Amino acid sequence: MESLLDLYEEEYNEQFPVVCVDEKPIHLIEETRPPIPAKPGRSKRIDYEYRRNGSCNLFVAVEPLRGKRRLKVTARRTKKDFADFIKEVVEDPAYEDVCKIRIVLDNLNTHKPEALYERFNPETARQILRKIEFHYTPKHGSWLNMAEVEISVLQAQCLKRYIPSQEFLEKEVYAWEAVRNARNATIAWNFTVPKAREKMIKSYLSLQTG
Repeated sequence: MESLLDLYEEEYNEQFPVVCVDEKPIHLIEETRPPIPAKPGRSKRIDYEYRRNGSCNLFVAVEPLRGKRRLKVTARRTKKDFADFIKEVVEDPAYEDVCKIRIVLDNLNTHKPEALYERFNPETARQILRKIEFHYTPKHGSWLNMAEVEISVLQAQCLKRYIPSQEFLEKEVYAWEAVRNARNATIAWNFTVPKAREKMIKSYLSLQTG
């Protein structure tokens, strides 16, 4: 955990950008009856019945200090989808001349270098891996991934409603992505190593006595 927090405290270095990556399952839900619009003295009314249209997946990569993010909607969340997304991140023209992209991930079983070898030929997989450096959050510590902060903002601003289809989701989140990138919206991270040692003192003590 502390090594990850140290990484977050580093000043921005365009040669070694920190990019946080995560994904979110999206349940596709459609209204069965049109909502009744709001009127003076009466709020909008939505029928309690709905139709399930399956689910899809949303990948999010955010560079917290530069205020840029990349979103991608996929039908599934497999090793193949993860590998394709990482390749897209690496091939972003913004990272063409960087020395190393430091990617923060949780410990999901698809978030492994092997996924790139399973998806691409060895030469391509190795070329991608030379450009990146994985930094994993601790077990049960996925909340330390700043991509979750970005997803929370997306949830509050864009996804707190019925999403009927993958096509609808793509239209909405890509529009949101464009606006947020235009604003260079960054993430202010205040959880530092000293704060961790203060707030999690029992965990530290258990390591000493365990």
